[in-house]
Amino acid sequence: MTDLDRRRFLTAAALGGATIVGASALGALDADAAFATTRSTLDPAIPSSVFAEGRIGAMDSGLLHVAGSWGETHHVQLTNATSVWKLRPTSWTEIEVGDGMYGRGVRMPDGTIAADAVWINIVNLECTLQGIDRDRIEVAHDQHRVVGRLVPGTTLASYGGGPLTADLSRLRIGQAVRMLGAWRPADDSVDVARLTVGV
Repeated sequence: MTDLDRRRFLTAAALGGATIVGASALGALDADAAFATTRSTLDPAIPSSVFAEGRIGAMDSGLLHVAGSWGETHHVQLTNATSVWKLRPTSWTEIEVGDGMYGRGVRMPDGTIAADAVWINIVNLECTLQGIDRDRIEVAHDQHRVVGRLVPGTTLASYGGGPLTADLSRLRIGQAVRMLGAWRPADDSVDVARLTVGV
């Protein structure tokens, strides 16, 4: 598989002014919320939230120019209320040109999306565990091999619906796992935030 194919595969799998939208109006801000569908908001003055996704081609004063996966272009304005996730909650200073992005917000009259949340390089893959090492795992997803980097203090696991734990000793070759993490465009690996075992 070429680098471009891997990038397409992984990206498919992850304002100081007029309108500031509170997080409670549009929904949750955690990593799982990135995979929610467009829905009505909790604020009757806002008809619905919108999602945008793609690769960031340029950034200008908090405005992200995003090339969507289907040839469309999005302009996503970060606000002082925008939540940013990149492996963990962080700030807009961690966003880089070339990153993949999912963003949720409100469409403004000029077509720009005022974002209440953006998730950078997020991937959520159903996999089979194929290799385990001290600082990495290897998984198979849809006939592709993906390296997952285990991040001390960040990577957690849940076994059989149980609570999240830092104990990874129960991982076994051949297990079905859901891997939530942040894609690394430089080498196509994934920094692992969470492994859900027994999906």
